[in-house]
Amino acid sequence: MKHRIKWAVALVALLLVGGAVLRTLSARKAQEQALASAVSASQGLVELAATDVVKVQSRELLQGLAVSGSLKAVNSAVIKARVAGELQDLTVREGDFVKAGQVIARIEAGEYQSRVRQAREQAASSKSQVDVAQRQYDNNKALVDQGFISKTALDTSLSNLNAAQSTYKAALAATEVASKSLGDTVLKAPIAGQVSQRLAQPGEHIGVDSKIVEVVDLSRLELEASLSAADAMTVRPGQTAELQIEGSPQTVQAQVVRINPSVQAGSRSVLVYLSLANSGGEALPLRQGLFAQGTLGTARAQLLAVPVSAVRTDKPTPYVQTIENGKVAHRAVTLGARGTAGGEAMVAVQGLADNTPVIRGNIGNLPEGSPVRFTPMSAAQASPAASAPARVKPAP
Repeated sequence: MKHRIKWAVALVALLLVGGAVLRTLSARKAQEQALASAVSASQGLVELAATDVVKVQSRELLQGLAVSGSLKAVNSAVIKARVAGELQDLTVREGDFVKAGQVIARIEAGEYQSRVRQAREQAASSKSQVDVAQRQYDNNKALVDQGFISKTALDTSLSNLNAAQSTYKAALAATEVASKSLGDTVLKAPIAGQVSQRLAQPGEHIGVDSKIVEVVDLSRLELEASLSAADAMTVRPGQTAELQIEGSPQTVQAQVVRINPSVQAGSRSVLVYLSLANSGGEALPLRQGLFAQGTLGTARAQLLAVPVSAVRTDKPTPYVQTIENGKVAHRAVTLGARGTAGGEAMVAVQGLADNTPVIRGNIGNLPEGSPVRFTPMSAAQASPAASAPARVKPAP
């Protein structure tokens, strides 16, 4: 009897333990399911920054021809040596500002000073010969008038006088040449600007026409654009262009100032020159050689437009990703004319209301119906310098 009671107690205890284990496992499974549901809901949430969205608005689109090329200073000069010798007193380096007429360097002038003295001495000697020949001619002329000598002797003295005068003039010219060579030992900047290249070093022996320094004036820059002959027919001086400069988020206005009258051999293209005013400020410091591209405006139109990058074409009909009631929505659009506004490629669209928020194209494809949340912007992100758009990321 006692044995049966022990087995019954053990069985009841086992049932109680098994029930507790089952209840624990059920509770854990319920927690896991709730957590999975929460994670699944959070993963559908899309976080966007204010810079990731652009509103559909009526914009003035600049329509025209695509132009590109490198910026080039209108005024530049390469300072070369006009005489040979040892380079001295070259202190300017790349980036230094120089003024027009400022002494850049000197060439050792001892030899050229000696040549000037030699030429002056030869001129003085020739002048003495002229004086002697002049007195002889005057004396012979008086004797001829008195009949003491023949006319032939007077002609001879006149020839000697003319020869002496010619020798003297040649000596004066040699003096001027020597003086100019001496002056050429001083190298001066022909224009005001900045040193872009220093091509020689102090103490170096340089020859005639050796390049010493290059100076560029960045106050006026030009873009040399190559256009086809057909496109060039629509270009006129005075037309404006919006250019995007390499490494800068800002746009620059340029104006057509010249059109090459000749077609380039081989490419059959026409060169068009656009002038840019460079303020030289810290906001947009333009430099020679920077690459620029943009649109040369031949027409303007006021149209409802969005950035070209915001239009997606992975469906049969072009569409944009909009935000409606806090969720992502795909809206089909009809594309129209293209142009630029503020340096950004834009396209006219139909099928969207004014001020509709459109997600920019660099965000990627978002599932339709995904909830959207905007992340607060810090002071640094709100500044104009913070131009990089935020990336889509799952909510934590």
